[in-house]
Amino acid sequence: MVYVTRKEHFSAAHRLYNPTFSDERNEAVFDKCNNLFGHGHNYTLEVTVKGVPDAETGYVIDLKRLRDLIDEVIIDKVDHKHLNFDVPFLDGIIPTVENLCVAFWQQLEHRLPSGELHRIRVFESDNNLADYYGEPIELVRWSHAAAGHHERTTV
Repeated sequence: MVYVTRKEHFSAAHRLYNPTFSDERNEAVFDKCNNLFGHGHNYTLEVTVKGVPDAETGYVIDLKRLRDLIDEVIIDKVDHKHLNFDVPFLDGIIPTVENLCVAFWQQLEHRLPSGELHRIRVFESDNNLADYYGEPIELVRWSHAAAGHHERTTV
């Protein structure tokens, strides 16, 4: 098995906030990341695809096609956006680096022209990153069921 990785970059803002927490609890749990208007990061996204190289091309996946797919499905939707408000596939999801990995996986998983998605890695900073390998996981989405009341659903 051969593992091929494509690295991309994007800049985005987010606010870490759970709508069912009090203001005090959000501040205690998320600290500076709970800034009312959000804050920004320069993210790095790595997408790793595994497979056996094609006999005719030597590719597990054509990296130009992978780049174009990542740009179309993820980067064009998140770059210079506020992840809490501007990205429909993240609507209601607390945009932690962990949740971004899972959501990005869901966007790419069934779109690859060859190979199999192996890992999504997202760097939020030089010091903070998360990896996701596609294991079943509950991704919680908070929605407004009624004024002031929030409903938890899973994706």
